Parts: sequence; structure tokens; C-alpha cells
Amino acid sequence: MREGTPMSQTADAPARHHARWVVAALCTGTLLSALNSGMIAVALSTLRREFGVDVATVTWVISVYYLTSAVLQPIMGRLADRYGPRRVFAIGMWTVALAGAVGPFAPNLVLLCAVRVLLAVGTATAFPSAAAMLRAVAATNGGNATKMIGRIQLVDTSSAAIGPVLGGLLIVGFGWPAIFWINVPLAALALVSTGLLAPRDAPRAHVPLRRTVAESDLPGIALFIVAIATLLGFLLELAHDPPWLLLPVAAIAGGLFAWRELRAASPFIDLRLLAANLPLVRVYALFILANLVFYGALFGIPQYLEDHAGYRTDVIGLLLLPLAAFNVVTAPLVERLIDRRGLQRALVIGLAALTVGSVALPLLGASTAPWVVLAATAAVGIPYVFVLVSITQSLYVAAPTERVGQAAGLFQTARCLGCIGAAVVVGLSFSGGTDPPDWVLLATVTVVLALATLVVALAWRPRASA
Repeated sequence: MREGTPMSQTADAPARHHARWVVAALCTGTLLSALNSGMIAVALSTLRREFGVDVATVTWVISVYYLTSAVLQPIMGRLADRYGPRRVFAIGMWTVALAGAVGPFAPNLVLLCAVRVLLAVGTATAFPSAAAMLRAVAATNGGNATKMIGRIQLVDTSSAAIGPVLGGLLIVGFGWPAIFWINVPLAALALVSTGLLAPRDAPRAHVPLRRTVAESDLPGIALFIVAIATLLGFLLELAHDPPWLLLPVAAIAGGLFAWRELRAASPFIDLRLLAANLPLVRVYALFILANLVFYGALFGIPQYLEDHAGYRTDVIGLLLLPLAAFNVVTAPLVERLIDRRGLQRALVIGLAALTVGSVALPLLGASTAPWVVLAATAAVGIPYVFVLVSITQSLYVAAPTERVGQAAGLFQTARCLGCIGAAVVVGLSFSGGTDPPDWVLLATVTVVLALATLVVALAWRPRASA
């Protein structure tokens, strides 16, 4: 028996216990983004009827949210590194509470989209700030920051599937405004729990906000927004009367964005950093593709089941639960697989299973019986846990230690781009209706995207296996 070991273990136990509580506190804020994604997924058909719009138009409530998040995630990572992650986190939660309070009073879809933008501003602070805070937690309390942030990402994905359950119950019981009201107490919980448990920000040199704004590459941000928004406007109308003039505008804005970012002293997205770190680019590319698959199912299934099969919103939420119901059981198995076999092998196993599982989605075109829906959502949800944990840990292997906050922000930007792409795919697939042929089209595209993700992971291998 080695002397001191029991005492050392006893001394470390309170620190590890405290670290777990800090992670739980941070999750109360980070889960709000995905939770709202899940709730809005089951509200789309209700909002279409409420405001008298079609599938492509209602998709904007998703697209503007993720476009705002995609723009702000890297910026929030930078703000967290400069002004303190705990402070940035708290400001974000107050913003979420404000959006939740004003959202129910939106009289039309345009103003509702504006509220969704405000909500995205608040939720965009959470993940980059949490990633930065966990470095301090790991340094003072021990533990593996990479695994802790992986667990936060896992909770976030679980909330994306719990969101439809909660959203369905709220909509049936209180109407669509309730999916906004619920953000007020949830944001308050995040403020209180992080205020009590999260580490205080370390002293930092004072940097005037005016200087930060000047260094935020506003021209690059504007060009990024124009490029994505015009491309979205073109794609969402592609099945009807596509505005062809938007296509060259998107191309020109994209080219100018790349030109600007390569020359800016403090670029919005550091393309030179990405060019010098291809493993990090690989992580982002795979995350975009994987989210196209997952959120294509999450945004598409509720509208199909409500419009075609006549399911109630709350029942649809329960049927979507297997998308993340097995996370708690599966995640430890994935972590052990990574420890034994490495990140690349675990990722490939997860993507292969996701590709096979996505083949179950077209079966909903033949039957929407509850057991078929449950089987199809489980077939996508279980392997996605393998993919998510592997990709998240790959991020923290590939990212430079001194720029983890910024890398985490770009990671969330990649997720947002995948979600925007999924919304476009759903909007185009359902442009003619939400009948079985339309669903089979969406499901087939999802299978192809899953296969493409697997091919990219196999063909583009990191130089050194983690």
C-alpha cells in the first residue's frame, strides 16, 4: 500500500465534486440555445398557421437565429477572453430573459424573427464563455477540461431533443408564446447558479469597449452576413421563383469577405489560422455536415408528423425524444472507446452507424406509426452521440491552447452553419407540401449527407491520430 494515496484521493474528491457542480451550473446557460432549437422545431406548423405563411417563409425564424449565432459566436469567444467569461455569460443571460419577455407580443413573423435575433445574441455568449471558464476550473480543481466541455456539448444536444417535448407541452397547454416565456425563469436559474458556483474572472487589463468594437472587423462581419443572407434568400425561393440576382451578390460578398479576412489585422474569422491548422478545419467541416444530418431530422420530422399524420404537438415532442434519450448511457461508452481506440476510430464508427441509421428515415414515408417513428429517431440519435463526443474532443486536441475561446466560438459557428443548411434542405424538400413523397425526398437527401460525412472523415484523416 502506497502511503498518502488515500489521503490524496480524499483531498481531491471535494475539488472534483465542486468541478461537477460548476459544469452543471454552466449547462443551465449553454443548453438554452439547443433547447430553443428543439422548441421552435415543433412550433413551425403552429407559426405557419398563426401568421399565414408557407414552409419556406417560416424557415426564417430558424435561419435568422442561426445566422446571428454564427456571426456572434467567434466574437463572444473573443469578448470572453478579453473582458472575462463570467461577465459575458451573465450579460448573455439577461439578454435571453429580455427576449423571452418580449417574444410573446410579436404581432407578425418579421418582428418574431427580430426577437429570435435578440435571443440568439444572448445564447451566443454561453458556450464560448463556458469553454473559457472551464480552463480555470480544470487548473484549480483538477479534471480534464476537454472531457468537461464534451459533457456540456452532450447536455446541449440532449436539450435539443428535450426541447420538442417541452415545447410541445407548452404549445398545447398555453400556446406558442409560452416557448418564449419559459426562457425568463431558465435564464434566471443560469444567472443564480453561475453566480454561486462559477469561478470569478481573473483580473484583466482594462480595454475600452470602443477599442474592442474598432478591432471587431465590422466590414468582415457585414460581408459575412450579406453573403449568407443573400444565399439563403436565393436557396429558400429556389423551388418557386428564385431571385437570380441574389446569387452573384452572394458570390461577390463571399469573395470580398475572404479578401478582407486575409488582410485584416484582427479578422472576424482568421482564415490564416485555419489555413495553418488543417486538423481544426477538418473538425469544423465534419461538424457542419453532421449537423446537417441531425437537424435535418429534427426540423423535418415534426412538420411531417403534424401536417401529414395529424399528431398533436406534445405527442410529436415525445416521439422525438430518442434523438437524445440515450445520451447519458452512450456518452461514457464513447469516452471509453476514445481512450482505448483513439478519436479517429471512434469518429468513423459513429459516422458509419449514423449513415446506416439514417436509412431508417425514408421508412416514415410508408408508415408513421409511433413505433416506426421511435425506431427511426433512435437510429439517428444513438450514433450521433458517438459523432458529437468524438468531434468535440477533436476540437480541443486541434485548437491552440491560447485561443481555445475563439476556437470554441468558431465551433459553434460551424454548428450554426449546419443548422442553417438543414433549414434550407427542409424548406426546399417541403416546398411542394409535407406529404410522403416530400418526406422521402428529405430523408433521401439526409442519407446522402450522412454518407458524405463518412467519406470526408475517411478520406481526410488527421496526420497524427489523437
